[in-house]
Amino acid sequence: MSRQILTVEAVEKHYKTVKAVDRISFSVDEGEIFALLGPNGAGKSTMVRMMMRIIAPDAGRIRYDLGVPEDALLSRLGYLPEDRGLYQDMAILPTIVYFGVLRGMTRADAKREARLWLEKMDLVDRAGERLDSLSKGNQQKIQFIASVLHRPRFAILDEPFSGLDPINQNLMIEVLQELRAQGTTVLLSAHQMELVESIADRLFLMNRGKQVLYGTMAELRERVGVGTNIKIGFRGMADLAAFECHPAVDLVSRPEEGRLELMLRPEAALGAFLEFACGALDIVTLESREMSLHGIYLRAVKLAEEGDPRGEGSTTTAVQELEVGVG
Repeated sequence: MSRQILTVEAVEKHYKTVKAVDRISFSVDEGEIFALLGPNGAGKSTMVRMMMRIIAPDAGRIRYDLGVPEDALLSRLGYLPEDRGLYQDMAILPTIVYFGVLRGMTRADAKREARLWLEKMDLVDRAGERLDSLSKGNQQKIQFIASVLHRPRFAILDEPFSGLDPINQNLMIEVLQELRAQGTTVLLSAHQMELVESIADRLFLMNRGKQVLYGTMAELRERVGVGTNIKIGFRGMADLAAFECHPAVDLVSRPEEGRLELMLRPEAALGAFLEFACGALDIVTLESREMSLHGIYLRAVKLAEEGDPRGEGSTTTAVQELEVGVG
């Protein structure tokens, strides 16, 4: 059985009349990538700040098992905050070295590791430039390097994909997988579910401070009862209402002109639905695939609205914020 290096038990945080975190409980196993997911405003960053002892919970408790006393805890953690805390007028390499020394590294070790990381993140040729000369995405990469330079046992990363273009998003995914392979436990907070589902060992989905779903991808699929995702490209007009009212359809969206994306109910007869779709549309392209994490989240929200126990503590707001596609 895996060792639990972080345990969160019934944690709450209130801001005046807003309950930002509402009785959240989960654990993180040593050596895994654990994803804390949800739309903006779900309570993820508040949860991360409590884990980092920046703010205190109003109820519940957060316990680490890293083999060190509380006053030495931060030396074993790597923390990437959502908001950048870099010195804009400093050169890149000295900035990284400075943060490494703050976390207990020698200057020589910090400089050596910094150069290795700059090469890995495609920034070694800019080591002497000022931070304010970098793009938002490259500044994010520098902040990330500073958070893991000292080789923490447990890296807590708040929105690590923020500001990154698709190429650098893929680079970040590769780096996170490398950290896991080297034995670093990673907890990442993010709202880009499509980037996370391929690398996370377990996931905790939140909305408005509450738990929505928790487990592996297989466990989430089993819990909500997943159907099929259908993407249709078509010519001409589409009667969206006819699809919304069809008994086989769970959710439908129209991300752009000439395209429909649908989530079918688990019990839906795919053949009968496709026959209906072919009669209703002049179809150009048709694609079906297994429901994504994004789709699982939306289905859980919908089940919660309907009072189904498979959906845990969510609201229409989440659908409105996330329903840009059901894939």
